[in-house]
Amino acid sequence: MRVLVVEDEEQMAEAIARGLRLHAIAVDVAYDGREALEMTAYVDYDVVVLDRDLPEVHGDEVCRELVAGGAANRILMLTAAGQVRDRVGGLGLGADDYLAKPFVFAELVARIRTLARRRPRPAPPVLERAGIRLDPARRTVARDGREIALNRKEFDVLRELLGAGGALVTSAELRRSVWDEYAGEDTAVLRVTVTSLRRKLGEPQVVENVPGKGYRL
Repeated sequence: MRVLVVEDEEQMAEAIARGLRLHAIAVDVAYDGREALEMTAYVDYDVVVLDRDLPEVHGDEVCRELVAGGAANRILMLTAAGQVRDRVGGLGLGADDYLAKPFVFAELVARIRTLARRRPRPAPPVLERAGIRLDPARRTVARDGREIALNRKEFDVLRELLGAGGALVTSAELRRSVWDEYAGEDTAVLRVTVTSLRRKLGEPQVVENVPGKGYRL
């Protein structure tokens, strides 16, 4: 699951992001409405946690644009305004849920998970290359008919490499798609994941390391 937190109060935004990451949720953060619209144009988020009172572009307008553009992500309005008319107003803009500050963090996590489950998802295609068959819907992997058990990150790295069709996927692209922007420049966790993935896939090796650049299948 990948979530975008849109909150102009930096300490609040970072606190929410840290808490969600502790629940194994990938999180990006935007500090104003314009940045949020730019990020949602390039990343397919499951849920957008959207503060209503934002600089640059107001949260109401961000919500309107996401809904009008047909975005599949679910929108959770998060704001200090908790009166009934405020909740009705936010939901009337197309938001899927509304949570007033201050809130209990466990409730925020529960609402995000509920919204993510409600998101419509087309069945992804099965990916095949070099004798490897990955079924994203069933989250299964096999090589030459042999079932292979992968953890979540190994599975996601392999999916990105298979989806590239043999083209190079940079280390930065893998960190951004499999983890989130919080991963930064740290390549150690990626190297460990790829090493484990190679071991589980067995011989002959099919994941090629391009030094200083990334990986390809």
